[in-house]
Amino acid sequence: MEPARKTLRIMRSFMLVSIVCYGLIGERVAPNATAPNRNLYFVLTLVAITTVGMIFAVRRLYVLPAEVTLVSQPEDAAALVRWRTGYVAIYALSESLALFGLVLRILGFTFSEITPFYLAGFALMLVFGPRQPGK
Repeated sequence: MEPARKTLRIMRSFMLVSIVCYGLIGERVAPNATAPNRNLYFVLTLVAITTVGMIFAVRRLYVLPAEVTLVSQPEDAAALVRWRTGYVAIYALSESLALFGLVLRILGFTFSEITPFYLAGFALMLVFGPRQPGK
């Protein structure tokens, strides 16, 4: 159990750093004088909101049932795989939120318009850290 948790913590750390890098890259390559398509912003915002819902669904469908099983049977390999898979999916979905922000920034949206995408991805990854089942 502990090696899986350590692996997830390392993965999460690298993904958090990558979100910060997305912000820096977006500022470096962002065009200055383009008029972006507002409809694209609203579409990606809707997709981002749906992605947040998917994060909570993955947690409820994969992580929480696996944690319940791991509390009573810590050596259950299938539950451990399900637990780890749930967290990897949560982190991938959180990372995608930040990537939406990077794409929007590259397309010409202002930093203040895309900051919620970066913050949401970063915050969700922080909130859903891998915790020891039963604690």
